[in-house]
Amino acid sequence: MTASAVWQIVLTLLVAGGLSIPLGHYIARVFCNQKTFLDPILDPVDALIYRLIGRDATGQAMNWRGYAASMLWTNVLMGLVIYVLLSAQGHLPLNPLHFAGLNPFLAFNTAASFITNTNWQNYAGESTLSLFSQMAAITFPMFTSAATGFVVAIAFFRALSANTSQGANLGNFYRDFVRVLTRLLLPVCLVVTPILVWQGSPDTLTGMVVAHGLQGGVQHIPLGPVADLEAIKHLGTNGGGFYNANSAHPFENPTPLSNLIETLLMMVTPMALVVTFGRMVENARLARVMYGVMALMLVTALFIAVGAEQAGTPLLTHAGIMQAPGHGQMGGNMVGKEVRFGITQSAIFDTVSTAFTTGTVNSMLDSYTPMGGMVSLVQMMLNCVFGGKGVGVLNFLMYGIFAVFIAGLMVGRTPEFLGKKIEKREIVLASLALLVHPIIILIPTAWSLLAPYGVSSLGNSGSHGLSEVLYAFTSAAANNGSAFAGLNGNTPWYNVTLGLVILFGRYASIIFMLALGGSLAAKPAVSETVGTLKTDTMLFGGFWLATIVVVGALTFFPVLVLGPIAEVFALYAHHATAGGLR
Repeated sequence: MTASAVWQIVLTLLVAGGLSIPLGHYIARVFCNQKTFLDPILDPVDALIYRLIGRDATGQAMNWRGYAASMLWTNVLMGLVIYVLLSAQGHLPLNPLHFAGLNPFLAFNTAASFITNTNWQNYAGESTLSLFSQMAAITFPMFTSAATGFVVAIAFFRALSANTSQGANLGNFYRDFVRVLTRLLLPVCLVVTPILVWQGSPDTLTGMVVAHGLQGGVQHIPLGPVADLEAIKHLGTNGGGFYNANSAHPFENPTPLSNLIETLLMMVTPMALVVTFGRMVENARLARVMYGVMALMLVTALFIAVGAEQAGTPLLTHAGIMQAPGHGQMGGNMVGKEVRFGITQSAIFDTVSTAFTTGTVNSMLDSYTPMGGMVSLVQMMLNCVFGGKGVGVLNFLMYGIFAVFIAGLMVGRTPEFLGKKIEKREIVLASLALLVHPIIILIPTAWSLLAPYGVSSLGNSGSHGLSEVLYAFTSAAANNGSAFAGLNGNTPWYNVTLGLVILFGRYASIIFMLALGGSLAAKPAVSETVGTLKTDTMLFGGFWLATIVVVGALTFFPVLVLGPIAEVFALYAHHATAGGLR
């Protein structure tokens, strides 16, 4: 790896980390009902929203069942509205290119995807959706889906707070939901959108412009409110794109500066939530341990992915093609990458995208080396390398509860976490929350590889074909939305199965997590004794990481051996095939 690549990784991490700390403290103030500098401006706005939705501004506290029910009904209602908008698109305004409505299978998949913060796209936005659909059915749920995951994490933090939780109450869903929109997502997007416009992203209601070339050719260029979508797409760890090329398109991601801004937007809020957690549970040392373990996983992933792409394809190096003396393959693996970003910024962007489950891409993942592609795949399988809005830190805490229980049994200490005893009910709920993920990935993957209607969509055979299907269902289950793109997902089978995996991956785990939070919130806090297992030490942080590796990574190891790991060995054995070399 070059020194330049190392510095780019280090500086990106330092800037993101530096921004996340004050933001984390700000978010804690928002949800601990402490004054912030935005209160004089936004309190009247909040009050108006509460009146419009018929909710008390003081926000009556809810138990986990009430919180979960409010979250589900709100999401179901919005999902139905999105489905209707997409289906009736041809009869709605702001449709200058006269696009017809989406077929029922695609409309279901898209509605399920965007209401759950997944943003998987089985369509090309510029040739499928009207401007109205891009705004009302795509950009709008990017705000609400991010807010949903965010407030679930906040509710769980309250449950773990031994000093401030009252009974089994987790707060008020509607109050939390409104405040994350008005205090965080909307203000940041109002600042970022003009910057992206300045860099070259269009933000207009003009549907199409005609460009006349110097040699007499004519090109029709689709336009729309792109910068608005890009801001919340990355801040909300959403993914997707206005254009089919996603953030590799020069209108979505025009310059290296816009690429850096979008990278930081993906990273900063999930990282900040760890700081918020420390403030809300009044244990900054534990938050630092969590932050350190997550950062270690992220740094490892970045160095592996960037190093693999810079090393390039060993088959070409072995054959003497594009070889620089003493430096391996000249230029590394530039296949599928934008020249204006290069290998390092492409690999950083896409590694961050899957670590923070955003799903946006600025290069073609299907063209990555097997090792580089596997990094993205494994991060989504773990789903706790910071992760997306709220859900990532919750999954990390699930592993932490397992670690506490296992370590307590091993050393004879009381299994407690933040003063709450971890007993049978908590372990059962944590197990269910974590088991949902591999079940909804592995079973549909196996079915799709056995069924002719699943295999017929594959663009590649062998290990790479398996990796494409595995990546699709992993991305859907992790609410990520990125794809290898060698798989045609716009078929009835994949539209329905991916849509169902998206819904189960989102809501089943959230319900189990809220139930676990309700169980912990109802428990009285116990005082720390000499028999209490310390969880805010680097020693326990190492055990926490080992638990993630053993429980999480090894769950998927057999299928990884059949897919990307087999590709790695085949590539280095100079036999069959990775990337486009077949």
